[in-house]
Amino acid sequence: MGLFKPDLYRALGLGFVLGCAALVAVMGSPFSHKSLAEQVIPSATAATAAPNLPDQTLVTAPQDQTR
Repeated sequence: MGLFKPDLYRALGLGFVLGCAALVAVMGSPFSHKSLAEQVIPSATAATAAPNLPDQTLVTAPQDQTR
């Protein structure tokens, strides 16, 4: 009764091959022109300019006529 039987090596080899195939399937084809970062992360776009609103902080307070 040996510790490492041929079935263990066959299972490890099959797992390695299937794992490599899964990585290639998930990461994309090595022949594609896009990198993984381009496929996952959207490209950055500049924010649009804020609308030019009137400044309402300098409006004078109404005068109190009761004083």
